[in-house]
Amino acid sequence: MFRRFDTQSWVEAGRVAAPGLAVALLVAVAAQFVSEHYGAPAMLMALLFGIALNFLSEEGRCVVGIDIAARTILRLGVALLGFRVSMEIFFDLGVPVLLLVVLSVAATIAAGLLLAPLFGHGWRFGLLSAGSVAICGASAAIAIAAILPKDDRSEERLIFTIAVVTLLSTLAMVMYPIGATLAGLDTDQSGVFIGAAIHDVAQVVGAGFSVSDEAGEIATVVKLLRVALLAPVVFIAAIVIRIRVSEASGGSGPVPVFPAFILLFGLAALLNSLNVVPALLVDFATQASRWFLLTAIAAVGLKTSLARVLAVGPGAIALVSLETLFIGSLAFAGVHAI
Repeated sequence: MFRRFDTQSWVEAGRVAAPGLAVALLVAVAAQFVSEHYGAPAMLMALLFGIALNFLSEEGRCVVGIDIAARTILRLGVALLGFRVSMEIFFDLGVPVLLLVVLSVAATIAAGLLLAPLFGHGWRFGLLSAGSVAICGASAAIAIAAILPKDDRSEERLIFTIAVVTLLSTLAMVMYPIGATLAGLDTDQSGVFIGAAIHDVAQVVGAGFSVSDEAGEIATVVKLLRVALLAPVVFIAAIVIRIRVSEASGGSGPVPVFPAFILLFGLAALLNSLNVVPALLVDFATQASRWFLLTAIAAVGLKTSLARVLAVGPGAIALVSLETLFIGSLAFAGVHAI
């Protein structure tokens, strides 16, 4: 017998979650307003506004909805991000640029894992920070955090990574176009360099189009290739982590489950590549993804204590900064080699 659809319980669940979801959405709207009118990064503003209202997540009517926004809405945002990816990207760039992007992403993640112990952190933070720097900033941090074994510092590492990577990405948006011009890079080279080196999509677009329209288009395509690597990187990392955790626990401990939203990300990318989804729906899914992620980041901020985030320490800032310089140097060297 099929289980009867219980409308009343769903309505009750929605009523309980509504206050927290509304708060997270309002924080996201405020962040977007500041971004559009003052040029500040929307993700960073959502994070900071959320942290300022952290008390709302400690007790009261908003707790349940904030938790849903920080988990379920967040995963939906990453899944819909797949509609920004298409196989056409791979064919448009050419083999040399493909190799540059894939190798720089892999090398940056490897460097993060190797350098993390030198700065007083374990492999979890090394993978989280390097993956965020190498792939697509906050979205990658969210996806990678979902496959990492949880401990009492998981959330503060995530929020710290998002904040620092967004700040560094914004700084790179200003500095890299200037550096590309001073280094004598032409339009194509500038586009490839910016797309391969800056973390967040929005900052790549801003930096690329500040050089020229052509450089902006090239930078965006290169950046979307990095976004496309999110699914395979998380898939491989999840398998390695499952094996490592299983071995460490003698096969009896809890093993992280591969997140379903990454499979949905891959499915969305496949559907977009096959051109079976109308352009209007693709645009809607892309905008929905952006708002879901912004709302989720606001909720993550709402759940985070500033004191606990700052406790991550200066070594973490140094590590993320070094990872940023590492991928930037690889991108610059690769452009000259090509």
